[in-house]
Amino acid sequence: MLLVIDIGNTNLKIGLYSKSKLLGSWRLSVATQKTADEYGMVVIELLNGINVSVNDINGVIISSVVPTLNYTIEHMCKYYFKFQPKIVGPGMKTGLNIKYLNPKDVGSDRIVNCVAARNIYKGNLIVVDFGSATTFSVVNEKGDFLGGVIAPGIKCSADALVNTASKLPRVELDRPEKVIGRTTETNIQSGIIYGFTGMVEYIIRKIKEEAGFDDCKVVATGGLSALIENKNKEIIDIYDKTLTLKGLKILYDMNRQEDL
Repeated sequence: MLLVIDIGNTNLKIGLYSKSKLLGSWRLSVATQKTADEYGMVVIELLNGINVSVNDINGVIISSVVPTLNYTIEHMCKYYFKFQPKIVGPGMKTGLNIKYLNPKDVGSDRIVNCVAARNIYKGNLIVVDFGSATTFSVVNEKGDFLGGVIAPGIKCSADALVNTASKLPRVELDRPEKVIGRTTETNIQSGIIYGFTGMVEYIIRKIKEEAGFDDCKVVATGGLSALIENKNKEIIDIYDKTLTLKGLKILYDMNRQEDL
């Protein structure tokens, strides 16, 4: 069985694969002060919950955008699973041709998502990840990673609003039925959700124009992706909440073949 781990700024996402089947997936809060043993105990408990033993794990792959947590998670994998995990980074075969001025600057999470989207959905792609930041990654049908856009995330924008304007309350991130709100809460929700919908729609339209994409799939992932209004698939063609886990599995298999 394969354990896939994605370390993000807010959440640590874990998936367990048996061959091509995703047996389970979990989200943990990122806490850089936790030790390898603390993370190890949590992961073992999660695996035990679906009747899987640490001895059943025969491979681990990690992507990370939190360098301060890398050693902790690597140590956990080596101590509890007896494996040196594969780390997504420079030198790993991805099938992508990175057109960034400095390819090493591209976040591993974006690479993983693009690998998954390219292998599963094919063609010209715009991959939108609604996480701590909202990222737009552009890949053409030849596998060229053309670049993209990094914008504020939905949650961090909402937090910034209430932290800056002292009289505004914190609200649940939910899409109101109407744009014109009649309470302060729905005013804020409308501004955040519909504002982000407008931003996403505009950026996607400009990317298609600039890249010359007449035919293009827009693939969205991330926990907050479902908040974006998308009537009749006008903005987003595909929602795939496990895109990152799928990408890690694909990368593991791709690079395992290289090792043989």
